[in-house]
This record gives sequence, structure tokens and C-alpha cells, in this order.
Amino acid sequence: MTTTAPPSSTSTSTTDLVAALRAAIAGEVDDSARRRAEYSSDASNYRVVPLVVVYPRDADDVLAVHAISRKTGIPLTMRGGGTSVAGNSIGPGIVLDTSRHMNQILEVDLEAKTARVQPGVILSTLQDRLAPHGLRFGPDPSTSNRATFGGLIGNNACGPHAVAFGKTSDNVVSLDLVDGAGRRVTARADGSDAVPGLPELVSANLSVIRTEFGRFGRQVSGYSLEHLLPENGAHLARFMAGSEGTLATILEATVTLVEVPSALLLGVFAYGDMASAADAVVPMLAHKPQAIEGLDARLVERVAGAQGDQSVPDLPDGAGWLFVEMGADTAEEVEEAMAALAADSGTESYRIVRDPVETARLWAIRADGAGLSGRSSDGAECWPGWEDAAVPPANLGAYLREFDEVMERHGVTGQPFGHFGDGCIHVRLDIPLQHDGAPLRAFMQDAAELVTRHGGSLSGEHGDGRARSELLPMMYSPEAIAVFGQVKALFDPHGLMNPGVMVDPAPLDRDLRRPSAPRTPGVGHAFTHDHGDLTEAVHRCTGVGKCRADSIGE
Repeated sequence: MTTTAPPSSTSTSTTDLVAALRAAIAGEVDDSARRRAEYSSDASNYRVVPLVVVYPRDADDVLAVHAISRKTGIPLTMRGGGTSVAGNSIGPGIVLDTSRHMNQILEVDLEAKTARVQPGVILSTLQDRLAPHGLRFGPDPSTSNRATFGGLIGNNACGPHAVAFGKTSDNVVSLDLVDGAGRRVTARADGSDAVPGLPELVSANLSVIRTEFGRFGRQVSGYSLEHLLPENGAHLARFMAGSEGTLATILEATVTLVEVPSALLLGVFAYGDMASAADAVVPMLAHKPQAIEGLDARLVERVAGAQGDQSVPDLPDGAGWLFVEMGADTAEEVEEAMAALAADSGTESYRIVRDPVETARLWAIRADGAGLSGRSSDGAECWPGWEDAAVPPANLGAYLREFDEVMERHGVTGQPFGHFGDGCIHVRLDIPLQHDGAPLRAFMQDAAELVTRHGGSLSGEHGDGRARSELLPMMYSPEAIAVFGQVKALFDPHGLMNPGVMVDPAPLDRDLRRPSAPRTPGVGHAFTHDHGDLTEAVHRCTGVGKCRADSIGE
């Protein structure tokens, strides 16, 4: 899993680098201490301080920055909304932020149902543009009002409605790219020959790719090599989705759009526990729901404890719930579809919710719980890292039962929830990170063994980043890991693009920001909810970037 070592950058001072960048591009170049601090972290557990932050105005600027990176041997990391939970939008060299200027919707073709966007376009901006036409981009991650298309494609983002509309990779038509060798490439179907040596690499590894990749819908970890198979159309653009900026930089993207159902209906189905709810998912999938989201009493109690019992609408009796959305052209058709699904739900305890206000309140439990999961019920700090595992939906119930055992064995707690229709589970855990990363490493290794035993993926939509790349050999064979390195060498021969991620990964317990933050007694404030510690209070900010959203209430 090695690439050619990057040229030494010691001969280029930061002053010389900044001067070269300013002379080469029209956009802004900022090496101030404040800006570098702002871009040193994201929504993950990690902190890596860059040398400089660049805001390109156009594709020519991006190409110029790439050329300087190659000339100086200084690494390059792309950043959009900075909402990465895996640490794949931070890096030690040049951080390139396209959200400030390269944020234009270039074209919407209503007849073809496609849109052409720059990488810095925020997803909700495109959704607002499409709404009057009854269209939308299918995937809808929870960060939609600040996540950019560059990040969506880089992570292969999904969200609740991916069960109906697929991952981002399923919705990409073509990409205008520049790779680590400086080649400008149009990635599309039947396009793998745009990168010299790539078709030959695929042909030499057909058996590995066919047996280890594309096994289930949320297998996001690693490079998605299945898209390069001849039977899958050798689709280079779809392959690039989920490559986390380690192979190429997106200059422009053309994506497909989907129709929004005219009638939607929510059903809330109750079970004895979360794992039992997960057991009921597979029969429901035959009815083609728009979304199947799962949660249990731990999350509901967390919301009620923080916001009051009135914040939780009446739920059917149970301790684990599925929120299932059905869609159709008419109200009559959606009622029929929901009734058919309910007959296969495996429970008599359910509610069909027709009031849109109550529907919104119920969905808010899921949304608010995700935010509140940054702290445990007793106020302990909770962290990502193992927040995005996925297994085939048929294995989800068994996985959840054993995952509770892993949490108990490590003495940690969390409030799992997630996209049950796709087998993807989100959870933050109160792993003690105040002193070092040893507890995180121990838990991650056990959890990785569990998820791979259930045929799953380390990541279902957030990517591997710094959090999980080191664990890829637990999920893939040595032959597959070797192919990753060979792919990286073809696209990025000097290893300059987002180093430490996916190929030649950084240790998962390196660059953790919490252990490096010493206890700081409050001055003038008690910080009673943070054990009198200003540092702990500061870390209530999870870095998820909601403060960047134009409309916080969305």
C-alpha cells in the first residue's frame, strides 16, 4: 500500500510557498495563524494544522495550485463545508477551499434531469433551485445546508433517502477532474482509459474486484473498484466518488436528478428493542420505501431529558422504532403502499401519521438526537470514530446485539440510530480521550473485527479518512490492499493528494485533538456542566459546521 515518496518540501519555505501561490492565482491565499487554526480541524477527532489556506476563484486557480504542489512537494487537501466526521478534509500542507468562490450552479437540464455544478455548491442551494420543478438530488445527508458537492462526491454521501435514490456515486454522470499527475480528465462511463494503466490494472485484478467489492449497497470503505468492471460500464466518475480527494480534485460535476413523490406518508413501527426493529427491515424493503430510519429508547430518552417530555410526540409502545416514509403519486396510492408495508412489518404496534406538523416533530427526534449524541446522558464527552459502520440489512439485528456487547466490554455507552434500510448505524461513544488514544484504538479494532465478521463496511457514508483507513486491512485481503496502492500510484504518483488517508494511512490515534487540549479551569464562569473545565466546554462544538449554514432552521 505504498506510493512514490513525495519530493522533499524542506527547500520551500512557507513564505516562498505563499508568494508563489499569490503570484499564480486570482483567489485569496491566507497563512495567518487564525485561518490555519480554523482549518486545522473538522467534525472529526483530529487536528492537523495546514501551512496555508487557498480560496480558488476558478478551475485555472485550482490547476495552478496543483502545479505548485507538484513542484514543491507540498501536499494538497480539498475542503468544502468542513463537515467531515472522519478527518478527511484536513491536511498538513495546502488546504484548498472551493466553497467561497467555486459555488455556481452552471446548468439545470429539466428534460434530461441533470445538473452541472461547481464543487463548492451547497446541496440545499441546488435543492431549493429544483424544488419548484418537483425535482431534487437524491442523496440527502444531514449536513445538506452546508455540505458542498465536492465533499458529497469525495465521501460518497448518502442520507436517509439513499435507500430509494442510491448513494452519490449512483447519481453522478461525469466529473471534470485534475489528478495528482496534473492530467485534466473527464471521468464518465466507459472512461477508465482516460488514466493510463487503469484498464490494465482492472483486467489484472478482476477476480479480487468481483469477489471483494460491491457486495452490498453501503460498502463505502476503500476505493469502489466495482464501478471499473466492464460489466458495470467501466464508470470512472462513479469510481471517483468516495476517493476522498486522494486521487483527483473535482473542478465540475454533472449529476442526475430525481422526481419528488407528490404524496408522502410516515409510519412509526415499534418493537421490543432496536435489534428487533432491525430484524424487521428486510421484508419492508420489498415495498420500496423512501426511507427507513431506526432509533431506540436511549436516543428518545436523551432528547426528552435535554428538551423535556413535550419534545417527544406519542410513540407506539416499544423500545425500538422504525420511522418509515412511503411515497406515491396520489394520497390514495401512498395509503395503499403504507398498508401493504405495515402488513409485512412484523408488529401490531404502529402509528400512521398524516398530520404534517406531527410528522415534522417526529423526524425532529431523529435530527435532534443526532446533535445531542455529542454528550452522554450523564454529561460525558462522546466522540465519533466508529460512527458510520454498515452491514447488509439482513445482518443488522445480529450486528446490533453484538455491538451492544462490545460497548459493554469496553465500558462505553452511546445512543445508536441510523439508516436501517441500508444497514448503516451512527453512534458517538463516551470513549475517554482526555489523555491518549489507547481506549479509542482498542475499541476500534474490536468493532472492526465485528463489522467485518458480519460482512460489513467500516464506513457506510462518511468515508475512511484518518479515523478508519488504518483498519482497511481488516476488511480487505492483502491483494485488494495492494490494488489500492497501485490505483493511488496511477493517479497520484508523488503521494501528495490528501496524504495519510486510505493509502499509506496515518495511525488512527495520531493527531487526536482532545488529548492535546489540557484542562483549563474556567475564569469568571463555573462551567458546571463541564466539570469546571473550559477545555471541555469548548469541545461541545463538534465541528459539524451548522454555524456556517445560511438558514440554521433548515
